[in-house]
Amino acid sequence: MTETGPSHLDRNPPTPETAHWAKWASSEPQWNWPDAKKLAATFTFDVDAEAGMFSHDDSYFTRLSTLSEARFSVVRGVPRILEILRRFEIKTTFFIPGWTAENYPHAVEWILADGHEIGHHGYVHSRTDLVSVDAQREEIERGFKALELVGAPRPRGYRSTSWEMTPATVGLLQEYGFLYDSSFFTDDRPYLERHEDVEILELPSHWSLDDWPYFGYSLDHGGNSFTAETWRTNLWAEYQSARDDGRTVNYVCHPEIIGRGYRASMLSKLLGDIVEEGQAWIPTMEQLALHVQPLLSQASSLGREA
Repeated sequence: MTETGPSHLDRNPPTPETAHWAKWASSEPQWNWPDAKKLAATFTFDVDAEAGMFSHDDSYFTRLSTLSEARFSVVRGVPRILEILRRFEIKTTFFIPGWTAENYPHAVEWILADGHEIGHHGYVHSRTDLVSVDAQREEIERGFKALELVGAPRPRGYRSTSWEMTPATVGLLQEYGFLYDSSFFTDDRPYLERHEDVEILELPSHWSLDDWPYFGYSLDHGGNSFTAETWRTNLWAEYQSARDDGRTVNYVCHPEIIGRGYRASMLSKLLGDIVEEGQAWIPTMEQLALHVQPLLSQASSLGREA
């Protein structure tokens, strides 16, 4: 190791919160899911629309065909998803960038009318690791304002754009008083994510539970086109694992992706299988956070005393 850093690194890597993670890894909270259910399953939807493209650069402003594909989200995807959720009488969470809310208020109104939660998802979907702290703050504040102007309650949950976080992002989430986050992957159970002296209640998912790696495609970078049945099979397998563990499973979808006709049919089949089995509590993310918060606080307290 050199003074500048080991091997190819210019400086030493950050030191993780080793004691925190060691204690948490050995903990087994009793989740006590409502109605004696065996697991909690959440279905969440990121309504990016064109904002998902703006996270790349300004060149997308004139790429009309690419923007139209993203716009499918609020034209066909959201209505299809809402109809499926109505059929199974499920209330869930939609994470919406402020730009999308400003430009497609009808989609927000539909979502609210059906009783779903709306979470914070930035303003123009800027990647936190590629912008300044001031830009991150602007993303949060403009996102709040845009959602407020279209009648949404102030979001209590946050999902980072492109699923990347920085130390500054974590500090901002604490500053703005978010109840929970859904951007980290340290566990497949709810937990307390920690960076230095900041803790936040984390409701994790994973790329393997996101529809984008299965079906996402772009003109510049290509992509994947798995069968919808492969997607459903993998997500059902994770459901079974979560049921056996007695934990959570958090599915992530994008209306412009999963809202395509044949994929929406598979989403309906997956939901139908889970509902028919009758073992899962299917809450909104806020409901899940409020349920696990006291359990995690107790586990954290016990860990500190050990």
